[in-house]
Amino acid sequence: MSGEGKSIVVGITGASGSIYAQRLIDLLEQSSCQVHVVMSEPGIQVFGHELGIHKPTVNNILGRDSDNVKIHSNSNLFSQIASGSFPIDAMVVCPCSTHTMSSMAAGLADTLLLRSAYVTLKERRTMVVVTRESPITTIDIENMLRLSQNGAIMCPAAPGFYLEPKTIDDLVDFVVARILDILKIKHDFKRWGC
Repeated sequence: MSGEGKSIVVGITGASGSIYAQRLIDLLEQSSCQVHVVMSEPGIQVFGHELGIHKPTVNNILGRDSDNVKIHSNSNLFSQIASGSFPIDAMVVCPCSTHTMSSMAAGLADTLLLRSAYVTLKERRTMVVVTRESPITTIDIENMLRLSQNGAIMCPAAPGFYLEPKTIDDLVDFVVARILDILKIKHDFKRWGC
């Protein structure tokens, strides 16, 4: 895998699916990307509940230290990722709660996660929104449409079964492989017909 030279923001919100974010960060780091992680308070709480990581650090998330991953405080609007002049290639909000999705669709920018999303959209950079909640309301559909019309790529965490997954990791990797494809980062995950 190679994403060398790419700089990616990963936003983590309070939707269930922390395992997707953890695996994505791991693979981005392995592909030599610079990864900037920002978590909402509910995102930190769900991370703790689902993965047992109550105080996220690079070592806690990856199981190793890395100079390629930096965790930013969601309250720090002076962080470099809050500025359009800071070179970021893409942002992935994974998993994305409907609350965060509606805030992004409304153009709110009062936290670092939301500000980074706003900057990503205004600078016309790649924005991937990994929604995880179901069922969804008409309001959610309208927010998805609004984000899509502003350049975001909606990528629901909906694993496929045609590759005959055997484990939860297989299901997680299916979704993460789709995200890597959108980011144009090569990977070795199995594909249909290959």
